[in-house]
Amino acid sequence: MTTNSWIAIDAMGGDEGLAVMLAGVAEARRRFDGTHFFLVGDEAKIAEGLKAHPNLTANSEIVHAPEVIKGDEKPSTALRRAKITSMGVAIDLVKQGRAAAAVSSGNTGALMAMAKVSLRTMKGIDRPALAGLMPSLGPNDTVVLDLGANTECDARNLMQFAVMGAAYARTQLDLASPRVALLNIGTEDQKGTEEIRDAAQALRDATHLPLTFAGFIEGDKLSRGDVDVIVCDGFSGNIALKTAEGTARFVADLLRRAFSSSVRSKIGFLISRPATELLRHHLDPNNHNGAVFLGLNGLVVKSHGGANETGVANAIAVAAKSVRDDLARKIAEDLKYFEAHEPEGAVA
Repeated sequence: MTTNSWIAIDAMGGDEGLAVMLAGVAEARRRFDGTHFFLVGDEAKIAEGLKAHPNLTANSEIVHAPEVIKGDEKPSTALRRAKITSMGVAIDLVKQGRAAAAVSSGNTGALMAMAKVSLRTMKGIDRPALAGLMPSLGPNDTVVLDLGANTECDARNLMQFAVMGAAYARTQLDLASPRVALLNIGTEDQKGTEEIRDAAQALRDATHLPLTFAGFIEGDKLSRGDVDVIVCDGFSGNIALKTAEGTARFVADLLRRAFSSSVRSKIGFLISRPATELLRHHLDPNNHNGAVFLGLNGLVVKSHGGANETGVANAIAVAAKSVRDDLARKIAEDLKYFEAHEPEGAVA
């Protein structure tokens, strides 16, 4: 962990309320003993909630913010209230340098807008991207970006996402040269839009970067584990993520229905319970929670709005690990190296 071990928590954001957020922070506190937390939100409510978590008292500080960003609030409206909301104040603590990262389960659009305006993008980055981890059949999870921050992207955006995604995989997954692929409608070189094809050519030429370009990947291979980083525009990425989450719920519900259909099925469930529990754990989005806005001058992590306390703790773990591994510095170094070696006019 760097010298700044404080993480700002938007304690009031998310669908499940303050109690779940504080329980998640308490779980994270047990995992990361040296980490401290700014708990941002209604001071009286947070103080009351902390009575159930005495282990947090010595490692946390309450920062009062009187208002909360609503789940359906427009980003433009949220920006005007940023200075008095728990989300906005949490991000501002990062801007001030008091916190090394901010974590929120609140409105994604508002969080993106506030983070971009407050922290600004890194030099060499046109647009920040939202990167998360998806479960796979490989030895590690797969980094996917962008998950919804940018609905339209040009070749240069996709190239920057690849550089940032590879840096993220090196820190979160401990990979020296992550395998990077572009999400496409086919694996042949001529498939896809002009932007995707141009980005692919630029990645093939970027042999100086600490990544291995693996070409194109189709949607049915997202979870195979054949690559470590999957790059796409935010429109496609968000649909892919929601489809994967929906499929996981479908499989879980289908198994539950099948195992409860008869006495024989119930006996079969008892016999196969260790395997089904492993499957349930692997498919539970709470166990892969925490998406990072990459490309900002500061770390901001988005937790799923419906995350339980384990999910919140995992999102905080993503923030803590990113701080410990100095993710922002590694991304900045990779971008500088990429630009220094990029052929002139390689990516428009």
